[in-house]
Amino acid sequence: MTIAVETHFNRQLKVFVHRPKTIMDMLGRTAASFPDKEALVSAEERVTYREFAERVEKVAGNLSDIYGIRKGDRVALLIGNRIEFALLVFACARIGAIAVILNTRLKEEELSYMLNHSGASLLLFDGESVDKVERLRDNTDISSVRHFFLIGNAAAARREYSLFEILLQPAVAPTVDIRETDPLFIMYTSGTTGVPKGAIGSHLGVIHGAISYENVLKTNSQTKTLIAVPLFHVTGLVGQLLHMVQVGGTSVLMEKYKTDRYIQLLAEENITFLFNVPTIYVMMMSHPDFAKHTYHAVRTLAFGGAPMSMDTISNLKKAFPGAELHNAYGATETSSPTTIMPRHAPKEKLHSVGMPIPVAEIKVIDENGEECAPGQVGQLLIKGPTVIEGYWNNEEANRRSFTDGFWCSGDIAVIDGDGFVYIMDRMKDMINRGGEKIFSIEVENVLYNHPGILEAAVVGVPDRIYGETVKAFVVPKADVQIEEEEVKQFVRERLAEYKVPTAVEFIPELPRNPGGKIIKSYLKNGLLYK
Repeated sequence: MTIAVETHFNRQLKVFVHRPKTIMDMLGRTAASFPDKEALVSAEERVTYREFAERVEKVAGNLSDIYGIRKGDRVALLIGNRIEFALLVFACARIGAIAVILNTRLKEEELSYMLNHSGASLLLFDGESVDKVERLRDNTDISSVRHFFLIGNAAAARREYSLFEILLQPAVAPTVDIRETDPLFIMYTSGTTGVPKGAIGSHLGVIHGAISYENVLKTNSQTKTLIAVPLFHVTGLVGQLLHMVQVGGTSVLMEKYKTDRYIQLLAEENITFLFNVPTIYVMMMSHPDFAKHTYHAVRTLAFGGAPMSMDTISNLKKAFPGAELHNAYGATETSSPTTIMPRHAPKEKLHSVGMPIPVAEIKVIDENGEECAPGQVGQLLIKGPTVIEGYWNNEEANRRSFTDGFWCSGDIAVIDGDGFVYIMDRMKDMINRGGEKIFSIEVENVLYNHPGILEAAVVGVPDRIYGETVKAFVVPKADVQIEEEEVKQFVRERLAEYKVPTAVEFIPELPRNPGGKIIKSYLKNGLLYK
């Protein structure tokens, strides 16, 4: 695709020349090209692109006409992987409203902060969150919210709520001037101070993310994806849903992940494209139902968010012989993709997260802010149209997180001489043992190759002599017995002695956030099952 340099957000950025300007332009173009193609599939219904566009217009018109939603107003979504989620994201975009995309697993106090901080005037939620919303209204101050909409059935609700069906009445949305740099959504991420930061996603960002996936993964209108990761995460929203709208593909939505149902849908729906955290692939292939099917339709397997063991990669290649495997790396702040493993990458690059997408500029800097040479370790900085403009009402975070047009990722990385990127650790997770820097991912990669280990995570724990030492948390495979000394010796044979865990704790599962990433602060603080 043709790339040019343009100025956006006061930055000189590489951009795709031929691109839709808004996600509504993207949907309109695809609906015109593939009106009868299935766009969205759920357990209850199947929606074509024509129906998708028509429903979006109705929802947008009613939000504007009945509830007075205007450009710049915030509309909060506390919704699982449902068709209504997709309709609302596009409906907000149609009238210039900003979707405040909320994690359905958050506690009431966290949600209250986000609703008030964003100034959301509407809250739409599904039946799974009714009890949580009622506790929110009983126990917290969410005075900015004027209207509450219930999606789906919730017979036990104590209050009367507006029903989503109201928004599906015939209506035409007003003409609104939407620019590609206008805010599209606010998605909250954890902050180093403990206060969540509201990343402001734009049309420009998510469109370049979707086109980048199309460009590298070679997807098209025949592509069909199964979305099990949450749509309130950029992997589900951009890497799958918006990506499919861009190419005219189909999104099959799983409201809740269940391994047996996932396997069933994968086979029955002839899914061609998967994008998951490694844990889902491990659970899928370990399930007794997995061997009952063949998966010849699958052409693309993407993964990210955690290390993938060589054993899992090998098993995936056997199970999906016609598929290309793509490691990927990104963040909420980069509208999903920053690097993607290219097709037919050399085997020696398997531990890499790939190469920068065509419109991304990246560099690694040392502690003095100087750019590192290839092979040197430092903090990864990212620039491009996918990078957010900033955080909602948070000037301190904006000053701290951006420098010279680059976003400071907080990740420790290496770029090799061929341009492949390796993520070594989060800066906050790097272990300092008596002055020796230990990257947790290096030890984790070794542990993942132990034949009896299903999952592992490494953290630094206090030590009276060295300041910190390595502790490993290990999830054994089913019906496998492993001893602590066996794990230590396995690492000792492969890494320097100072990197060998001084303690190994065996646990039934690793604590994860809704995006599937391991919450290492829980491990450090003994909050394994919070």
